[in-house]
Amino acid sequence: MFLDMPSMLITDDDRAFRETLGGLFEQRGFHTMLAEDGQEAFEIVQREKIHVVLLDMNMPRLTGLETIRRVKRVHASVPCILLSAEMDETLAEEARQACAFSTHAKPISLPEITQTVSLAMRITYDWPAA
Repeated sequence: MFLDMPSMLITDDDRAFRETLGGLFEQRGFHTMLAEDGQEAFEIVQREKIHVVLLDMNMPRLTGLETIRRVKRVHASVPCILLSAEMDETLAEEARQACAFSTHAKPISLPEITQTVSLAMRITYDWPAA
């Protein structure tokens, strides 16, 4: 399935971080939506077509991990990428059990996150590499 403009949901309570990532992925052909916490992200996923979700772990209302679990119950195939400044093997394993596509420690480099998103899109939707 080829997507003309895939949609990405970026969820982080750090406004500057989510807006920066949003702008970068818009330049790469994504329609981006931004959420400031997991609850808002889950509400967006329920009403919008989302192709990939980036989430911070530590946020108010719902953590990134709790949000992934809820998203997967509604849309099991949507790849979810968890980011955390406190990423360790325990959190990475919990994310794997929640069916996260991948996990990354913050700060994350632009090449690393764009490569991960590209891989998620290719594997999930057979989207061509950029």
